[in-house]
Amino acid sequence: MRIVFAGTPGFSVPCLNALIEAEGMDVVGVVSQPDRKSGRGMKLSPTPVKQAAIDAGVDVITPEKIRDNDEALAWLESKQADMLVVVAFGMILPKSWLDAVTVAPVNVHASLLPRWRGAAPIERSLLAGDNETGVCIMQMEEGLDTGAVYACRTLPITAMTTGSELWFKLAPMGAALLVETLPKIAAGLQPEPQQQAGVTYAKKITNEERIIDWSMSAAEVDRLVRCFSPRPGVRTMCNGKWLKLIAGELLPVTTDLNQGSVVAVDAALDISCSEASVYRITELQPEGKKAMSAADFLRGAQLRVGEPLS
Repeated sequence: MRIVFAGTPGFSVPCLNALIEAEGMDVVGVVSQPDRKSGRGMKLSPTPVKQAAIDAGVDVITPEKIRDNDEALAWLESKQADMLVVVAFGMILPKSWLDAVTVAPVNVHASLLPRWRGAAPIERSLLAGDNETGVCIMQMEEGLDTGAVYACRTLPITAMTTGSELWFKLAPMGAALLVETLPKIAAGLQPEPQQQAGVTYAKKITNEERIIDWSMSAAEVDRLVRCFSPRPGVRTMCNGKWLKLIAGELLPVTTDLNQGSVVAVDAALDISCSEASVYRITELQPEGKKAMSAADFLRGAQLRVGEPLS
């Protein structure tokens, strides 16, 4: 089975490596996004998928655009691929690409479709308070994650689940399901159309969404912190400087203090939220400093009960 793989972030790498290692599958080419500046020195660095392709000795291209790019399309057609496998590529593929393979263009999507079509399904499932998520192997078409589904696998979301935990569990889960499903597709497996009910869209996460609004409930704050901990983290203001929140918990207590007010400054930092709920910050990182426990932070912060955070 000749395969061209398209992907960009670290989430895609387990799928690529699984295909490279699988018997009966030949990854003949990889498409990824161009090198981007990163790190303190802002040096150009290859995407994780490009680096994995280089390490494996697989031919890789990184076009600035896919649509109306005759050179990139000619490269794809030259590979004479049976399958085009896409995992978090980050560009919408035109119909000419989907039609350039002989068996099927296939996408690995990190949600239980039709819930959370779009760019940020992992984050949106956690932020919404879903009880489960998963991965789907989907037949690609021109719509945004609208194609029929070949196979799904579920993963529970608990009150302790973090975004990084979902990321690192769903990636190998998707890789295993992909390697299991591709031979079935080649043998004639037909996908099931997605249900029309229950469609939701996972729009991209904005920087503004990672700034805490203390008018949210403590449960919503807790999901926000867990979703983005430890990186890139969520922030709030304290005494005119940023605090990144790394860990905390929802407390089973209530308060009559205004939203965003300090409720307690003992071994942890408790903050009032909407619906009289309270969120306890246990680990944080002050602006310009290393991460520390809330107890260590409070020794020098001189915060008082009733004092508001921004």
